Amino acid sequence: MKRRTVPLTLLLPAAGAIAFLLVPLLGIVTRAPWSSLAGRLTDPAVTEALRLSLVVSGWALLISLLLGIPLAWLLARARVPGKPLIRSLVLLPMVLPPTVAGVALLQGFGRRGLLGDWLASVGVSLPFSTAGAVVAAAFVAMPFLVISLEGALAGIDPLYEEAAATMGAGPLRILWLVTLPMARPALVAGAALAWARALGEFGATITFAGNLPGTTQTLPLQVYLLLQNDPAGATALSLLLLAVAATILTALRGRWLPVGGGGR
Repeated sequence: MKRRTVPLTLLLPAAGAIAFLLVPLLGIVTRAPWSSLAGRLTDPAVTEALRLSLVVSGWALLISLLLGIPLAWLLARARVPGKPLIRSLVLLPMVLPPTVAGVALLQGFGRRGLLGDWLASVGVSLPFSTAGAVVAAAFVAMPFLVISLEGALAGIDPLYEEAAATMGAGPLRILWLVTLPMARPALVAGAALAWARALGEFGATITFAGNLPGTTQTLPLQVYLLLQNDPAGATALSLLLLAVAATILTALRGRWLPVGGGGR
């Protein structure tokens, strides 16, 4: 098959777009303090922020899975009124300014929020706590899982589930043994993207949970703190987060994420 010639009028803007995305990332790589990188990344404050980031993002992923899988199934399979509105609600945290998401969490789950009195009555206080950081991360991360999984569930032939039902399998057993295995690529991709989003969460966390070392100060918040007094340290941590994001995308590419083949 004859290879297409790319028009110059498209090639130049496309090259500009690539450069626009690439230059900032190259800036992190080239300006990173390579000679002192190991020492900076093993600093006690950094390792504590890394530990907290893994804890927060891990719990946020678990919440996203427990709540997001049923929601994705509802959007893909169930006939419920207001489904477009529900889908818009799922997408909203993805487009909200992060600080607005944090304010929304304060007004919903804060001490003076809609559920503040009820949470206080059962001894729960979310703002400025590790649990609050988890809630903030899950709020912005769960939509990535739901959107990824919904499309896959909608594309599964219901005949497989109907066959399992005729053999006596219950709804949860069908979901666990039939539906989710068939949607595994989308589930893995959505979970990875949700975890990466939770790991990199900043705006909603600092607004809702604060920036408390050992309690809510995750790696992105540590980067913000270092940027004011130690730009090289901030760049080192940014390099670490960049490496994590690149590793996830590389692992997902081709196997779990679609790769265009039109130019092959």
